[in-house]
Amino acid sequence: MSKPFDLGGMGNILEQARTMQDRLQAMQEEVGARVVEGSAGGGMVRVEITGKLEVRRITIEENVYADHDREMLQDLVAAGVNDAVRKAQKMMADEMAQLTGGIALPGFG
Repeated sequence: MSKPFDLGGMGNILEQARTMQDRLQAMQEEVGARVVEGSAGGGMVRVEITGKLEVRRITIEENVYADHDREMLQDLVAAGVNDAVRKAQKMMADEMAQLTGGIALPGFG
């Protein structure tokens, strides 16, 4: 006689998944509220963004725009934003790795 399928183990797996989902949501909210700073031009342009990748502030040293070099300023702002985004993404990836014990989850890499 064959052994019936054990659904008790499935309930445990679903509970673990719910717990992981709750922890993931809490981590995303906490990390989303953090602010990281990127910079360019040796700190002449500084960009603050949240973990949700929302720009909070851009600070530009006065001597950068005093030269009236619009192209350089645009390049520095873009580079500062990109630096901040990379730092925020790394922060999120580090938190995710800590939460999952290094297990890669689809959509969170």
